[in-house]
Amino acid sequence: MAVGDRSELVTQWWQALRDACRVTMPEPRGLLESLASEFTAGLRLGDSAVGIRVGEALARAGLDDPAVAVVSAQVLCRAAEGDDRAEVDRRVAALAVGIGQGHQAELDRSGAGPGQQDRFRVVFDNATVAIAISDEAGNLLDANQAFADLLGVPLEDVYRIPTVETLHFSHPDEREEIADQIFELLNNRHGTIRMERRTIRSDGTSGWATFSVTYVPGAEDHRDYLIAFGKDVTERHLLEEELQRQARQDALTGLPNRWQLLDAIGSVIAAAPADDRVGLCFADLDRFKEINDRYGHGFGDRVLTTVATRLSEALADLDCLLARLGGDEFVALVPPPDAETRVTDVAERMLAALSEAIVVDEHRVQVSVSIGAVIEPCAGAQPEELLDAADRGLYRAKIAGRDQWVLHVLDAPDHPAASERPRS
Repeated sequence: MAVGDRSELVTQWWQALRDACRVTMPEPRGLLESLASEFTAGLRLGDSAVGIRVGEALARAGLDDPAVAVVSAQVLCRAAEGDDRAEVDRRVAALAVGIGQGHQAELDRSGAGPGQQDRFRVVFDNATVAIAISDEAGNLLDANQAFADLLGVPLEDVYRIPTVETLHFSHPDEREEIADQIFELLNNRHGTIRMERRTIRSDGTSGWATFSVTYVPGAEDHRDYLIAFGKDVTERHLLEEELQRQARQDALTGLPNRWQLLDAIGSVIAAAPADDRVGLCFADLDRFKEINDRYGHGFGDRVLTTVATRLSEALADLDCLLARLGGDEFVALVPPPDAETRVTDVAERMLAALSEAIVVDEHRVQVSVSIGAVIEPCAGAQPEELLDAADRGLYRAKIAGRDQWVLHVLDAPDHPAASERPRS
């Protein structure tokens, strides 16, 4: 084919591509001239592999519309020459098929087909998972709306934030550890790190997010990059916290329950010096069953909430924990130091708090309380055993006449009571 003819063929080829395909690039005339020469040579030699190479080259050049292969085959095959039309037609058909095969194969290898690109973009932009891609230097290459939402900033502003500064959206107590993990990932140049961390959004509100960051080596001459996937898990954390609160809190009064009390006793014992003492005041309402039987359990529950409020207010400044174990039982934990003196104060205040009648629906009920108090050295003390000792003291206070308290002092966890003092 003469040079002038080849130039005209290339012009027709490019015009056909622009008319039929989504082509936005400048005319790659040099590439098309080279491919046209290779194709016409393949026609003369009957080399069907030439069609495959032409199709691959077109795809690699960014001409990824599916119509590229069809249009190219139609235009290029006009260059077919020869006296044996049957043989020419066979060669044309073979090379035309090869163009289609090569074009599709290259798109499959690169994942660069327009349908694939479009689908990827739609998935990327609309994913509920936060996605961000950066290079090794910390330059943000791409991010989706979910990532911007996680930070609490508009998507267009995300690209103005250096990747390293996204650490400012994490909790201050955790930034150094997160940075260390990312730098280690960069140094290793492979692998994935996973984390679940507290976040601080741009408006100052806090939350929780889970993240995975993967180091991705670049293919061939492409640079390496980091890809991060994240998800806001604040609602899950709030639910977990609420479930934990409910599991450790009395539903009626809002006071700590038995499990929270035992945990608190264990923590006090573990933190206190061995020669310190810890105290408990185990209180039980006197004749509360009679109130329930006379007025009903709903009325009794309102009495209990009033009792809880009065006891809480009476002990508010004494650095002790008030819990409800269930029914009409309340326990005050008195941590060291000077537990014996403070237990006395706590018990006396609990008695005094209920000295006035409780009014519910214009009914006045007089409520009194009996208290079993125990003081024990922290060394070797066990929460359940301490609670049992206070319960036994409560029983003795009930026998002694109600509306009073009994102090049970233990010299050591494996010794009997050193003294027992009824107080009224």
